[in-house]
Amino acid sequence: MRVRTQAERGRRPVRMRTGAALSVACVATFVTVVTTLRPSQAGAQDAHRAVLARKFQARIEAIAGDAQGVLGVQILDLTDGARFGVNENLVFPQGSAIKIPILLALYARQAAGELDVNRRVPLRAADRTGGSGFLANFGDGTSELSLHDLAVAMIVVSDNTATNMLIDQIGMEYVTRLMAELGAANTRLQRKMIRPEESAKGNENLSTPAEAAALMARIHRCEIPVSKADCAEIRRILEIRHPHPAPVQESAPAGVRVAEKDGWFTGVWSAWSIVGLPGRPYVLAAMGNYSESDTVYAAIRKVADASYEYFSRLAGATPYGTRVPLDLLDRVSRPPR
Repeated sequence: MRVRTQAERGRRPVRMRTGAALSVACVATFVTVVTTLRPSQAGAQDAHRAVLARKFQARIEAIAGDAQGVLGVQILDLTDGARFGVNENLVFPQGSAIKIPILLALYARQAAGELDVNRRVPLRAADRTGGSGFLANFGDGTSELSLHDLAVAMIVVSDNTATNMLIDQIGMEYVTRLMAELGAANTRLQRKMIRPEESAKGNENLSTPAEAAALMARIHRCEIPVSKADCAEIRRILEIRHPHPAPVQESAPAGVRVAEKDGWFTGVWSAWSIVGLPGRPYVLAAMGNYSESDTVYAAIRKVADASYEYFSRLAGATPYGTRVPLDLLDRVSRPPR
């Protein structure tokens, strides 16, 4: 089989598989790297990194296989586009992770001139919603918050009152339509937060690991219908450290920026993230159901730990796998002027 070049493949990333197919996929994945190396270097690089990729994919599959219930995972290498996953196209309920599409829709409406994130809205007793957050404790009409500040509360402390107020301003149908326009047709906002009757009817907020990961990659590349400044603000909000344990943020060492929103309710946990590992950033989306929430969290945390370990081995590695400072690697790899 002839390995296609990066230009021939366009931007479509390579999906990692176990077995012989993975070896071919890894060759294609690393072609942009090895073309700058001497032939002897290229062979060593290809074969060794294919081994690492096979082991990582097998480890993710083992975690999913050992997990109670069903676990879905999609991981994207933001350097070369390689994909790793298991059950990545299955549809899962999202809990509060669906608040990322709401955040994107808020800024998309601002970009269209339909909303101003600095506009203040009063908090009324009718807006109060149970569950996470603190705005439900505010007085009736005694406070006003900007849409931007509601978005911060929605993401950082997962405030359900703030979320439902934003849904009223943005429109539920708009969020789902925007997701479809961004290629995430299975990512749907179908109810407000804390609506047990709707949940009992099967009317859940939904997505897949593959779509969640693709949306996070869009945020990383600012390939969303908002201004560059608003894209940076979306990323900044998502990188604010959560006061509650979030599986991917908790997995990464201090100093590594992680843009994440997770969510859970009984039997379910979901996490969407961008890990800003210097030299090898990546996206991780993981979600599970038919289990206990804490058990799903533990499985996602194992995936997060395995992912950080794998990508750390690639960050700052030379063609033969030795480790050098990133600034030195960048300096010697730059083409001469």
